[in-house]
Amino acid sequence: MSEVAERIEELKGEFEFLDDWEDRYRYIIDIGKDLAPLTPEQKNDETKVRGCTSQVWLIMEKDAQSGNLVFHGESDSTLVQGLVGVLIRIYSNAKASDIVAIPPEQALSELQLFDALSPSRANGLKSMAKKIIEFANLNS
Repeated sequence: MSEVAERIEELKGEFEFLDDWEDRYRYIIDIGKDLAPLTPEQKNDETKVRGCTSQVWLIMEKDAQSGNLVFHGESDSTLVQGLVGVLIRIYSNAKASDIVAIPPEQALSELQLFDALSPSRANGLKSMAKKIIEFANLNS
């Protein structure tokens, strides 16, 4: 099992302990609070994720030693910041081939996140997922 698959399973297990979606939303928001803020220079048109109602920036760097992709991100919305955190928790420091093998839309579907979000939030989440897979495809 890849690290990405293990991380998805870990999150699924954590979500199962939460009674309802309100508790899951709070948990997702807490995940977002753990993200390091981006610098003002990192928040630019090049790093901005298009298709999100909220402001979202996503950055990828390649670890020189392992070749793994490392993600950083931020949003101006607390819930969306949490969703960015979920994606980063699953995909940061992973091999590009593992990301391509289990694309973000599949992972988010397994976590049932699309079902629990408004259509505009779900579209934004799909835009973030698309950006991650683009980074992986460029580096695989």
